[in-house]
Amino acid sequence: MKFATELIHGGNPIDPEHGSLSHPIYLSSTFAQHSMDHFGRYDYARSGNPTREALEEALAGLEKGATGLAFASGMAAIASTFLMFAPGDHLVVCEDVYGGTFRLLSTLLKGWGLQTTFVDATDTAAIAAAIRPETKALYLETPSNPLIKITDLPAAAALAREKGLLTIVDNTFMTPYLQRPLELGCDIVLHSGTKFINGHSDVICGFAVARDAEIGQRLRFIQNAFGAVLGPQDCWLVLRGLKTLKVRMEEHQASAKKIVSWLQGQPDVAKVYYPGLPEHPGYQTHLAQASGPGAVLSFELSSYELTKRLLEGVKLSAFAVSLGGVESILSYPAKMSHAAMPPAEREARGIKDTLVRLSVGLEDPDDLIADMDKILHR
Repeated sequence: MKFATELIHGGNPIDPEHGSLSHPIYLSSTFAQHSMDHFGRYDYARSGNPTREALEEALAGLEKGATGLAFASGMAAIASTFLMFAPGDHLVVCEDVYGGTFRLLSTLLKGWGLQTTFVDATDTAAIAAAIRPETKALYLETPSNPLIKITDLPAAAALAREKGLLTIVDNTFMTPYLQRPLELGCDIVLHSGTKFINGHSDVICGFAVARDAEIGQRLRFIQNAFGAVLGPQDCWLVLRGLKTLKVRMEEHQASAKKIVSWLQGQPDVAKVYYPGLPEHPGYQTHLAQASGPGAVLSFELSSYELTKRLLEGVKLSAFAVSLGGVESILSYPAKMSHAAMPPAEREARGIKDTLVRLSVGLEDPDDLIADMDKILHR
C-alpha cells in the first residue's frame, strides 16, 4: 500500500466484532483470565492494551520496523531506550541535541554512570573519532533541534555496524512520511509523538520503533518494567490524528517553504536554517535521505530587542513550547527547548539569544507572513 492508504488501513483494521471504523477504546486496567495454565493475550494494561497495541502496530508499519512501543511522553521513550545500556557504557551524541535529552544525559544518566560524548554529527569522521571501546550506540537527530543540522544517516549507520554499535535516531521533525531511518540502516527510531504524529497539540506521547525483533523485545521488557506507557484514551486520539499525517505534512511543508522564502528577503533576519534551502550545508545529504524538508525552521534576528518584540507581538503563531500542531508555534530555544543547557554550552553550539524556531501550522501562510511583517517593519 502507498503511505496515504497505509495511514488509513494499515495499522487500524475495521473492528471485526461490530464493524466499527474507529478502533475501540479499551478503558480497562485488567483483563479476566479463563485458565490457570494459559493466560489470554492481555492481563494487565501496563503490559498490553488493545488500543495501545493498534497504535504501536501502526507506527511500526509506517517506520518499517519489527516492533513499535508507545510511551507516556517523548522523553519517556528516550529515557526507556537509554535503559538498554549499563553504567560504564558510552554513547556518541549529536551536539545540538534536544535540550531535554541533553539534561537527561548530563544529569540523571551521568550520575548513574552512562557516559556521553557530544560531537558535530554532520561530520562522520568526528563521530568515528569519538568512539571508544566502551561505546555502545550513536544517538542522532536529523534535522537537529534547533539548528536544523543534517547527519548522513546511511554513513553513520554503516560506521556503527562496522563498530558493532546501535544507531538511534530521533525522527520527530520528519515523521515516517518524510524520512524512515530504519530503511537507511539505523536500529531504533524515536518520536515525540506529541508533535506531528498526533498533530493537534492535545496529547503528550512518545514512540520507539525497533528494526530488529530482538531489540524490540528488549525495549518491550523495559517498557513493561519501567511502566511509562501511553493510556488508551490518548492512544485513540493519536490513532485519529495519524490518519491525516500525509495531508497535514504536505500542507505544513508547502507553507514553510513560502515563509522561508519571505524570511530570506527581510533585512532584519540575519540567517535562516531550513534543509530545503540549496545553500544549507546539509541540503544534498538531506535530499538523498528524506523526501522533503519538513515544516520546522529556525532563524536569527538582528537584535535581542527585535526577537523579544516578535515573540511577544505575534497574534497568529503561538509563543509556546513544542511544535507540530495545526497551529503555528514560535519558540525561543534559549529559554524553552534548550533552557536546560547551560548558556556557555548553548553559545558553543550556536544557539544564540536571537534565535527563534518556527513550527509552521495549517493557517494560510500569507496571514502568518503578514502577522510577522507588521512587527519586523514597525
